[in-house]
Amino acid sequence: MDLIERAAKEAKEKALQRAKEKAKKEAEKLAGVALGSEEVGAAKGPDLSRFKSIGGKRKSAQATADDTNQDMGGTQSVSNKQEKAKLGAPVETPLVKGIKSLRKDRSKQKGESKAAVDKSGTAQSKPAAVSDAPKKKEDILTRRAKIDPTAFKAPVNTAPVEKVAPNKANANRTNVSEIDINLLRERGFITPDMTTNLMAEEFRIIKRTLLLNAFGQEGPQTDFGNVIMVTSSNPNEGKTFCSINLALSIATEQDTTVLLIDADFNKPEVLNRLGMRGGKGFMDVVADENLSIADCLLRTNVDNLVVMPAGRQHNRTTELLASERMKHIVTELSTRYPDRLIIFDAPPALASSVPSVLSLYAGQTVYVVAAEETSELMIKEGLTLINKCKNINLLLNKTRMGSSNKKFATYYGYGRR
Repeated sequence: MDLIERAAKEAKEKALQRAKEKAKKEAEKLAGVALGSEEVGAAKGPDLSRFKSIGGKRKSAQATADDTNQDMGGTQSVSNKQEKAKLGAPVETPLVKGIKSLRKDRSKQKGESKAAVDKSGTAQSKPAAVSDAPKKKEDILTRRAKIDPTAFKAPVNTAPVEKVAPNKANANRTNVSEIDINLLRERGFITPDMTTNLMAEEFRIIKRTLLLNAFGQEGPQTDFGNVIMVTSSNPNEGKTFCSINLALSIATEQDTTVLLIDADFNKPEVLNRLGMRGGKGFMDVVADENLSIADCLLRTNVDNLVVMPAGRQHNRTTELLASERMKHIVTELSTRYPDRLIIFDAPPALASSVPSVLSLYAGQTVYVVAAEETSELMIKEGLTLINKCKNINLLLNKTRMGSSNKKFATYYGYGRR
């Protein structure tokens, strides 16, 4: 811009100088003409028109110079348009011409771009510039707004969805917790793939009586007959071993499912023996009314067997088990499925108060007695604590085969374990 102003200023000064020189020449010429006329009329006396003529010519020359100055500001005189236009035209250098050409090109491009946006809402040919960034963003939003969203939608299947009836067998296979079968075999437990042996036959005899009391051909023989508590007088008599084997044996039945609950809340061992990992369990359900029973059930890879962990320890375990909440839970578990049998692996009766409370809800009790270890007095004291249960069965564990019963389970070649 400084270059353009400087060039215009120089052109203006040159034009003004030319106009002044021309005016000066015309004034001198007019003065000469007036001088000649004075000599011719000298005989006639003094002629004052000479002074008038000179003054008039000077005024005319001054007016011409003023008109020239006005032409430099952009105003033209009607009397001498061509001359004044010529004097007022600025001198254009190549640099000035290039700058003007660039301005015209930019103005033309802006006009075309604006016309294109007004017509289609999208910039067609617009030079990239920093000031154009907001407009580009608006153009993108305009294009998105004009896209028909239905053109990209996948066809919706309006056919009605067929409802599948709930299948309890399939439900039991969801979120399966794996039981380590090899670990069970190493520890001497019954396994689904085990060939028939002495221990398997013994638990078949034990479970049959329990199943008849629970489901009988003419209906349950006792109230809550499908709720079984397994306990003993003292620790280390094999109650957990018997609970797991009894559950595994009942799980092989065709028409019965079994729920094994670890109710030894101080020393839970069921999950450890099965090689499983657990989380929330039975005591958590009893203590928290907002917790669902289904959230604590562990479905296993053994058909018809479901396990529930013991849950966290609580300082008021006995009081919680004697509450209405506990009664509601046991009723819910025992009546939800008509073919379910529930086994509570309870702590020893002489070491905990839990078995005496669980006996209120158990329709049957399996009382494990270690052969040649548990005294008769201990057995009587333990049975007295759980006398609320009307159906108690004694299971003699850790026995040694004598000569009188040596042939049991050898008829089919099973032999001893």
